[in-house]
Amino acid sequence: MSVQRRPTMYDVAALAGVSHQTVSRYLRADPTVGAESSTRIQAAVDELGYRPNLTARAMRTRSTGVVAIILPGWTGPERTVEAACEEAQRLGYQVEIVIGVNEDPAALSRLADDILGRGQVDGVLSVTPLTVKTGGVVVQTDEFDDRLRAVEAVATDESTMEELVGRLAALGHREFFHVAGPQDWKSAQLRRAGYLKACERLGLRSHGVYDGPWHPETGMEAVQSLPADTPVTAVVAASDHIATGVLRGAFERGWRVPQDLSVTGWDDLTLVRYGTPALSTVRVDRESSGRHGMRRLIAAIRNQPEPDPLPAAPTQILFRETTAPPT
Repeated sequence: MSVQRRPTMYDVAALAGVSHQTVSRYLRADPTVGAESSTRIQAAVDELGYRPNLTARAMRTRSTGVVAIILPGWTGPERTVEAACEEAQRLGYQVEIVIGVNEDPAALSRLADDILGRGQVDGVLSVTPLTVKTGGVVVQTDEFDDRLRAVEAVATDESTMEELVGRLAALGHREFFHVAGPQDWKSAQLRRAGYLKACERLGLRSHGVYDGPWHPETGMEAVQSLPADTPVTAVVAASDHIATGVLRGAFERGWRVPQDLSVTGWDDLTLVRYGTPALSTVRVDRESSGRHGMRRLIAAIRNQPEPDPLPAAPTQILFRETTAPPT
């Protein structure tokens, strides 16, 4: 029986045409490694499936080689987390995903204290603010505030919503309905404002704004609130979760999407790309936030300078199968 040998740093170095010391420096994110060498090393790492020997490194450096990402007990920043995990692996770290049952920031802070206090990880990346008493290394991605409300990339939400409504109007829609998120969230406020401004500027008729939690039930209830003879042809939802409920509500009322009703969301969650029909939405670059947050965490662990701040995350309007000209 043949046994496949685990690739080593020396194998990576040989394939990349560099020294093993250069590979070691690359895995520590040493900025002195040139761009060409970095590209060759990463290609060799990917081809060989190389992963650092964390046990040996822990004995040598007294580091676990493991970082944790703490999440509230709900789905949301999936693309942020995926990108953060990829960046950690690229920099030679394994990742533990820790999901708190209680969304309260104080409870999540206690969870981080416990993990850091037991020496399980070298540091913690969190999408929510934490107050840690153990003195461990903790970095936030700044996507959510202490009430778990989105704060990242909201500056352009208003103008993006105006553009979204304008594109629906260009398809021929004139009768609109907005299903908004909770109005104590800045992002929901800006999207609502952008919707109303676009309707006024373009002479479109808004048949109301329905506020509610970031939940599919909000979308279902909003559609159920419309009269049977509603002239609405376009429903603009403030999130993909809400839009999913809108789609279900339309189905239950016998309204076809997009023939009878065009529907848009916001976030570009992975699942909505593969639904039938695939949801038209707004994509926000959350991957950059995840990668940058992980780079900040590992730089802090290694006592290296903090990376430069990220520019404002771009947004992209994606029209898929839930939008069409009104019939």
